[in-house]
Amino acid sequence: MKNLLSAFSALVAVGILATSANAANLVLYTSQPNEDAQATVDGFMAENPDIKVDWVRDGTPKIMAKLMAEIEAGSPAADLLLIADTVTLERMKQAGQLLAYKSPEAVNYDASLYDADGAYYSTKLITTGIMYNTAAAMKPTSWADLAKPEAKGLVAMPSPLTSGAALIHAQTLAGVSSLGWDYYKALQANGAIAAGGNGAVLKSVASGEKAYGVVVDYMPIREKAKGAPVEFVFPEEGVSAVTEPVAILSTTKNAEAAKKFVDYVLSEKGQEGFLKLGYIPARNGMPVPEGFPARETIKVLPIQAAGALKATEEDLKTFSGIFGTN
Repeated sequence: MKNLLSAFSALVAVGILATSANAANLVLYTSQPNEDAQATVDGFMAENPDIKVDWVRDGTPKIMAKLMAEIEAGSPAADLLLIADTVTLERMKQAGQLLAYKSPEAVNYDASLYDADGAYYSTKLITTGIMYNTAAAMKPTSWADLAKPEAKGLVAMPSPLTSGAALIHAQTLAGVSSLGWDYYKALQANGAIAAGGNGAVLKSVASGEKAYGVVVDYMPIREKAKGAPVEFVFPEEGVSAVTEPVAILSTTKNAEAAKKFVDYVLSEKGQEGFLKLGYIPARNGMPVPEGFPARETIKVLPIQAAGALKATEEDLKTFSGIFGTN
């Protein structure tokens, strides 16, 4: 009997080891809100029950600082990135830190929404526009409205030093001839505050502390649906957009599982998950969330990832020179 129990225990142990060996574990670094990150991971694991995904969340600059420190130390923990902008991933691509993967799902996307070599793929369109409290005296329709006397001391915006989307937004508007860095100087002179991330702006305007905010689209649209006294405007000059791309680190030890994650978030099912969370899917032929105008009516201002990357350091210095280092 003792020998039989020993043999059985040995078989169980072998079975456990085999199961552990066959199961893949992935680590995702992301700038998605916590609720969205969990929903994305849960959707993937439901389709791939043999793969477990752990995630770490922070704003893009902070999550990238953590990752770069790990890379410098020779021990990056992440297998995958799902962060705000393509500019950050273009930098990593040029540094040889991303794994090139040609996803079969790419045929369903405009070529402008993914890297030609397969280093990163956009998953959604997150635009930055204007939110305002419904008690505000002025109902803004353009970026220029925020520099008017009616908005003096009443505007909040995220800082490019904290938010990847805010950096892309600043770089985008700086490239518009009717706006440029002079527009940011006008905002600062009008008492606009640039600090923290998009969440802080949302709270400030929803509470009535500020009347107007520069913020990513889904936040106020979600809050309005919950009854918050806010509205969101797509300004007439156009909006900036980040596309929350996904990428695989070149140092991953779980490349095949990571490729499955990329395929999932680009698939129709994965894109439906983002739609349910309130985002505009990047995949062609998908609807938009309730509360958004038709996709073809949203004017997205252009930005070129490689050019924005080259100008990033100088643009951050310019912004800091105007608003300080908050």
